[in-house]
Formats: sequence, structure tokens, C-alpha cells
Amino acid sequence: MPPSGEPPRPPRRKRYSGKNPRRFEDKYKERDPEKYPETIAKVLASGKTPAGSHVPILVEESLEALRLSPGMTGVDATLGHGGHSLAILGKIAPGGKLFGLDVDPIEQPKTETLIRAAGYDPNTFEAVRSNYAGIVKVLSSREIAAVDFIYADLGCSSMQFDDPSRGFSFKTDGPLDMRMNPERGLSAAEWLERVKPDKLAFALADHSDEPRAERLAEALAGKRFSGTQAFAAAIRSNLPGLDDEVVDLTIRRVFQAVRIAVNEEFTALDAFLRALPGCLKPGGRVAVLTFHSGEDRRVKKAFQAGLRDGFYSEISEGVITASPEERRNNPRSAPAKLRWAEK
Repeated sequence: MPPSGEPPRPPRRKRYSGKNPRRFEDKYKERDPEKYPETIAKVLASGKTPAGSHVPILVEESLEALRLSPGMTGVDATLGHGGHSLAILGKIAPGGKLFGLDVDPIEQPKTETLIRAAGYDPNTFEAVRSNYAGIVKVLSSREIAAVDFIYADLGCSSMQFDDPSRGFSFKTDGPLDMRMNPERGLSAAEWLERVKPDKLAFALADHSDEPRAERLAEALAGKRFSGTQAFAAAIRSNLPGLDDEVVDLTIRRVFQAVRIAVNEEFTALDAFLRALPGCLKPGGRVAVLTFHSGEDRRVKKAFQAGLRDGFYSEISEGVITASPEERRNNPRSAPAKLRWAEK
């Protein structure tokens, strides 16, 4: 203890093995960018995303696809960490209004605080607790017939993936949850315990193009797993003779497929894509950023059908992808594909 009259000493920093922290909870510098800008700069320079933060992807390309101008009203259907929303708000000011939709009760309040701190009041930005499939209800409840633009980034945010308590990744052990909204529905552990092999096999094949879907489904369906690493270990044990790179890729595909199933992401995406034309003004634009083939196929087919049926006047000819520089600076941008359509 310090001598009488002296202020108490600050608590010692938690020690960890190795030169740099590996556990999410130990990366306090990465999770406090305002206090430790040098650490953040080093992490970004190494091509990684700082823990607890998110680097928005294809920002300029998304803004160009939406053709924004001051005074427009629109929707960011997947608010996330707000990177795209802040860029959009900068383009539609003055006089514009953006609605930011998100179902995550943990991250949405943080993002709203971030956007308010950037100077955007409720007349300019409104955060809405809703899945993007509920866009029609969101607009009608505000007596808005249609908007000038709609944007959707279908990827999970880095905060969700990096936080072990959310259960999206097997890098660090955590509860096998994977729910975008932990307050609703079954966790991944509960879903796996109840799912039948044929349904799991369909999810693995449809949601992530897993070539070993049937074999893995037979081994995993109906089982209870204690956490993310136990689930990853069970997948690994059913892939004998494969090299580590193939095994790791397979585990990622299985996690992806289960996450999509638990959150009913494709059901929500299909509903969202059907609703889009009716939510846009003539000349209005929608841009959708996807991160795997199942999502991109749905967006591509919906836009093509909309063009054929006269709902859209123009659609992007192909996909827009991240530049080599962006892929180098942010490896998570590598699988991103952007498509747009105009009513």
C-alpha cells in the first residue's frame, strides 16, 4: 500500500503471454482508438482490423452507385457500425434524412451514439430497431411512400465477429450463439441440437456451398456443443486426411451456414429484395453489398428479374469488387461484391 497521504496507485495492467495480446478482452488498446491511435495505425498497417472496430468496405464505390445528392431521403438497411451511414449522411446534407435499420440490440445503441457525436440529430438520422425485411413497415409507419435510395451491406460487422461472447467465430472460445439479436430465437447450439441431418445438409450446401454437406450433417446434427471451439473441433474430427488449410476453410463454411440458418438470413433477404422496387421513387437507386455466393446469387437474380419485368430501368452489368489496395489494407474486403439497380 502507498504511504499515508499519497494517492492510491493505479491497478496494474493485466499481463498476457507473448509480445502482443491474443485474447479479445486483452486488446484494450485496439478497443480504445481515441487513446491509442498509434496502436490502431500499426494494426491497420499490418492489414488487420482492430479488435472491436469495423472498417467499412467499398465506401466510395457504394456512394457512386447510389448517386446521392443533398436533400435526399433514404435507408441504410444494415446500420452496423455506421461507417457507410456516416459517408451517406455527408453526401445528402444539407436537408437529407437517413433511416438506419439494425436488429442488434448490443451494437445499435453504440452506433447511434457515434453518429450523434458526429453532429447528426434526429431530424437528419433516425436509428430503427428492425430487420431489413421490415423496410416496408418502417417506411409506412412514418407515412413515407418511397425513398430516393436504399443501401444494404449484408456482411456481419467486425465487432460481432471479434467478440467471443457473440459466438460467430472459432478463433477464441465462446458460447455457440451466432444470433444477430441475442434476445430472440434459438442460439446456434440450440438449433444444432434440434436440427435433423437432412435440414442441416441442405443448409450447408445452400448457404455455403459445402461439398461435404451430407457427411458433416450426419455427424453434427442433433448434437449439443459446449462452445465455438468444441463445435470447430467436432467439424475437424470428421475431416481426416485433409490438410489444415482445407479443414480451416470447411470450418468457416460450416459456421457461415449455421449463422445464416439461425438468423434466417436468406428468408429475410428474399423478402427485402421483393420489397425493394415498391420502396423506391422513380429514378431511385438501391445498392447491395454481399460477401458470399449464396447472397450474391439472390441479389443478381432479383435485379435481373426486376429489369426483365419492368420494375428496374437499369442494373449494374457485373459486380463491383474491392481494389487491390483495399484488399491489401483490409483483407475482409476480398470477397465483397457490390451490385446496384435503378427504378
